[in-house]
Amino acid sequence: MKQVLLALALFFSVADASAQLKLPALSPGAKISQDFSTSSIEITYSRPSMRGRKIFGDLVPYGNVWRTGANSATKIKFGEDVIINNTLFKAGEYALYTIPGKEDWEVIFNKGTGNWGTAGYDKADDITRFKVKARTQEKLTNTFTINIGNITFNSCNIELVWEKTKVVIPVKADNEERLNKSIDQAINNPSIPYYQAASYYFETNQNLDKAYSYVNKAVEQNPKAFYMWMLKARIAQKLGKKQDAITAAKTSMETAKGSAFEADYVSQGQKIIDAANKM
Repeated sequence: MKQVLLALALFFSVADASAQLKLPALSPGAKISQDFSTSSIEITYSRPSMRGRKIFGDLVPYGNVWRTGANSATKIKFGEDVIINNTLFKAGEYALYTIPGKEDWEVIFNKGTGNWGTAGYDKADDITRFKVKARTQEKLTNTFTINIGNITFNSCNIELVWEKTKVVIPVKADNEERLNKSIDQAINNPSIPYYQAASYYFETNQNLDKAYSYVNKAVEQNPKAFYMWMLKARIAQKLGKKQDAITAAKTSMETAKGSAFEADYVSQGQKIIDAANKM
């Protein structure tokens, strides 16, 4: 009995000492959240570092399924429906796996968000697989990094970067029909978002005639808003309305005088005027 009690005491003393010891993680966890479209993308993963090791083709072998990080499976959560490689992903969380290669990587989105790395990975749970080119960079990235970049109203890139390799996964928001309906509904409300609607149509290069109509109403309501006049100039330029583009650009330059943005808007306006004069 004494031996049992002694063993238990030793066990708990060791456990207590372990609980008090806090050391830096070799592959620290990370969580990034990026506003995208009308919601966000969240990525949860662990970040191993090179620590003098050769990574791809060695530590991470070519041709094998990789957890795309360290520790538990890398998880990506989409706040709204998105399209990746022509596959519709409903809003929700997915596991990201990859198969690195010398020139191409195979990207895998899988249902196994509870997996520990590749343990428990099942190909039957794959939602989609597709290949992307592996890009070589001059700059060495010591710690595995996932970024979300090249963000537009309806697209972005998920970027995987480590050593001198960069892999880009294009993502498109499945939002065009939904946002167009939202704009049409909002335009009929008392507080009419003419400028926001015109900006969206201009940036996505759709419904430019409607965008021009909306921006005209916006500047009627806010004649001193130099940024609205600049948007009108840009839309007119896209529509080939040379004189309207010049007039709107000049008005933007004039109304921006005295503001902190004067130099920038004078520069932007002059570029539009010069381009219009060449039309």
